[in-house]
Formats: sequence, structure tokens, C-alpha cells
Amino acid sequence: QVQLVESGGGLVQPGGSLRLSCVASGNRFDIYVMGWYRQGPGHLRELVASITKGGTTNYADSAKGRFTISRANTKNTVTQQISSLKPEGTAGYYCKVELMDSGRDYWGQGTQVSVSS
Repeated sequence: QVQLVESGGGLVQPGGSLRLSCVASGNRFDIYVMGWYRQGPGHLRELVASITKGGTTNYADSAKGRFTISRANTKNTVTQQISSLKPEGTAGYYCKVELMDSGRDYWGQGTQVSVSS
């Protein structure tokens, strides 16, 4: 089992920035991919960005230029820096990891980001 804990969400004004973090813990696991997803009101959950253990990143088109994902393998941590936030960025942001050996996915409980003046 892998447990994920996200942090860093909150209320931010349009144009502001946030830094989201996710820490994975558990017994004997090796994570292949770590990623961030978001789900806005009335929308399906969608990929924002992901990063492999080797550092290869993948961004949704809507995230390119304003989202930066990074990872610390030794700390099992993935971070998402978000800049120039827009009101439509209001959503729950969820961390997901895929394990190296089994390919099994684990999700965090999410952290809420609200963009409003």
C-alpha cells in the first residue's frame, strides 16, 4: 500500500501562484510515474502533468507554460508550481502515482485550489 498526502492548496487571486506538493509513503515501493490531475466543478478529472522516475515530463496543452512539475525521487515527493492562475483553474488537484513493478495506481485525497478575487 502507498499513501499519498497533498498540500499547498488554498485561495489565490487571479494571476497569483501556488506550489502543490505530494508525498508518498508506504512499505517497499518504487514509483515509476508521479502526476497531478485536476477536477473542476462539473468536469471530469484530467491530467495536468506527470513525470517519470527518469525525469521525463508530460504536460496537458492547457498547462504548458504555467505549470512546472518536479520530483525528488529520494523523498518520494512530487511538486507542481502553478503560475498566472485563472478563475477556471479552480479545482481539486489530485496526486497520482504508478508503481514500477505492478503498474498499480494510487491516488491522494486531493487539495482544493480556488482562484477568485
